[in-house]
Amino acid sequence: MNIATPKFGVGASALRKEDMPLVTGRGRYTDDVHPEGTLSAYVVRSPYSAARFTITSTEAAKAADGVHLVLTAADIPHIGPMKCQGVATQPDGSKHAVREMPVLCESAVRLVGDAVAFVVADTQALARDASELIEIEWEMGEGIAETAGALAEDAPLVWPELGTNRAYTYKIGDERATEQAFADAAHVSRIAFTNQRLISNYMETRASLGEYDAERDRFTLTTGTQGVHGVRDTLAKDNFSIDAEKVRVVTNDVGGGFGTKAFNYRENPLVLEAAKRLGRPVKWVGDRTEHFLVDAHGRDNVVVAEMAMDAEGRFLGLKIDLKANLGAYCGQFGPMIPVIGTSMTTGLYDIANIDVTVTGVYTNTTPVDAYRGAGRPEAAFLIERLADTCARDLGLPVEEIRRKNFIRPDQFPYKTATGRTYDVGEFDGHMTRAMECADWAGFEERAEEAKGRGRLRGIGMATYIEACAFAGSEAANLELNEDGTVTLYIGTQTNGQGHSTAYSQFIADKIGIDFDRIIVHQGDTDRLAKGGGTGGSRSIPLGGVSVAKASDSLAEKMRKVAADELEASAADIELVDGEARIVGTDRTMTYADLAKAASMEDRKADAEIVQDEATYPNGTHICEIEIDPETGTSEIVAYTIVDDFGVTVNPTLLLGQVHGGAVQGIGQALSEEAVHAEDGQLVTASFQDYTMPRAEGLPNFTFETRNVPSTTNALGIKGAGEAATIGSTPATLNAVVDALYRARGLTDIAMPATPQRIWNALNAV
Repeated sequence: MNIATPKFGVGASALRKEDMPLVTGRGRYTDDVHPEGTLSAYVVRSPYSAARFTITSTEAAKAADGVHLVLTAADIPHIGPMKCQGVATQPDGSKHAVREMPVLCESAVRLVGDAVAFVVADTQALARDASELIEIEWEMGEGIAETAGALAEDAPLVWPELGTNRAYTYKIGDERATEQAFADAAHVSRIAFTNQRLISNYMETRASLGEYDAERDRFTLTTGTQGVHGVRDTLAKDNFSIDAEKVRVVTNDVGGGFGTKAFNYRENPLVLEAAKRLGRPVKWVGDRTEHFLVDAHGRDNVVVAEMAMDAEGRFLGLKIDLKANLGAYCGQFGPMIPVIGTSMTTGLYDIANIDVTVTGVYTNTTPVDAYRGAGRPEAAFLIERLADTCARDLGLPVEEIRRKNFIRPDQFPYKTATGRTYDVGEFDGHMTRAMECADWAGFEERAEEAKGRGRLRGIGMATYIEACAFAGSEAANLELNEDGTVTLYIGTQTNGQGHSTAYSQFIADKIGIDFDRIIVHQGDTDRLAKGGGTGGSRSIPLGGVSVAKASDSLAEKMRKVAADELEASAADIELVDGEARIVGTDRTMTYADLAKAASMEDRKADAEIVQDEATYPNGTHICEIEIDPETGTSEIVAYTIVDDFGVTVNPTLLLGQVHGGAVQGIGQALSEEAVHAEDGQLVTASFQDYTMPRAEGLPNFTFETRNVPSTTNALGIKGAGEAATIGSTPATLNAVVDALYRARGLTDIAMPATPQRIWNALNAV
């Protein structure tokens, strides 16, 4: 087989081919879709975090100008609730009882923003005006927002019939063996912290457009998702109890997802139901405040962790008690997020004994679900903050205690105490290289120079590992078109990552076609038989492998057709620059001519490569920070990342993923926090109160890879979409604590380490 090396194949820094329409205002997002006759919808939401209510009248709202429909819970008894698909297994083997979100609340609300009515009018302004005419009698109750206090004896109960705010208990490890490890320990280190609640704040707020075809008795939903098939199946099965073929879901451009757009939200069945009743398209567009209030939140864990060590600082056993805030309802995958996180609890370290308890609790807050990393950032933060604490307690350098406890290359494949099987890794290798790039050895001199300027300087590291591209597959379907272009159909969903570019590189590698003559279709259940969507960094490790295999199959068919037409052996045909050519001659045929000569079967190729185990990206982040003790403000002055992603598909795309992920993790460490009042009112419900990281506060990142190809992935790819978020939060906070320890002997600070918190810590009496 002869294929010329393409200019933009795998490994090349191809520029993103999808950017031109996006940066010139020609993108097509959900709110850009306006079918003729489209009506607008508004959701009436609870102003209280806990209350009982009665809707006494909707007549005035129904009679208001431009209003076409008002729905309450009484009008939609046939629509099922928003289903929880991630239920944890408790120590006795039972699955915990779930409390699921109704599409519209009937008589009680459990969070600020809970939906109680749905108004459809000619415009959103008219729908909003009419909503104020709905007569509602409220009986306020007492709410609870605090994770740590949810199980207190006097805590208000979110679900009184349960008699507790405990949703479930999950345990992993060997309690008896861990107790013995602690009994044998020479030292025990302990940390307690809150991994605070976050709000994803993607650029494009959610929107839903519903249409109904009465002749076919079929719904069409257009909305921004991270995978149309999952949303379709949930809508059909759980909300409407109909066959999946009765629902089409379409996703066009998506302005960011971060896990939060993976779910089916209550506005989706509402616009579909309204469209069916009215015989016209119905669109709901959320505003930024609604995003803060009702789109799934992330993190929100309260943790106590202890490490048992021998006299030399080797880790013997790990105990963790983690309380996870689920919010008022079980989110689509929410209960499973901390469970997934605990599976990565041991990080890169050889820890034989663990005892982990996770307690899910209900509070009167927005449900918590998957947010970039989905449990793995929480696990990495825990073990990397604890590693630093262990080092400090024993008087060891932070890098030394890591080296003592890293899983060694000769131990792979390595099965962790949580049941994960790591295939390969050279953990000391990337840490050492990161230290070289960051000039770790020269830090003391820089710290002295900063001290001379009245600044406190600190340096922190985090060595991380995550599980992603979980066992599974993603089908890829390729077609050679009559004009010589190639179309890929695949069931992942780009949210801005650059899928069209990356997938095109796999195809260009195999078929020798101009980069821009490859068309990538995602986001339409009518065009794709199935798809797993995008999440957990699965698109390229799973989808890319299938695309490469399908490309191989299509190339083989193309060579056979060309061989017949050119009267040559298929082995003598090369595919290059959009032509099939007999090697060493000027005898060629274009792909367009080849397509015309080929049967439809020979123009198509499918592949679905199944992966049996997750992949495990890992790496080291090093953050160097300066603090102004007069104001508490901090500045990241240097940031170094050395990652092991197995195989790099596109260095430019990879750099973008790493930069964006690192900024999200830094945002958690230094500025972002969703704050509730005691009763559940969200205090940080706008950008005036919720502090996002800004470009002006970030350094130029130093980034390189030190890749060890995965053995569980067919192409050696490990995935990179979440990795930087996982490593950056503990590295940044470790740097802050290092600066505070050097200045005042302080060993901890709560996240986010805002200027006020830093100033208060430095000036505490």
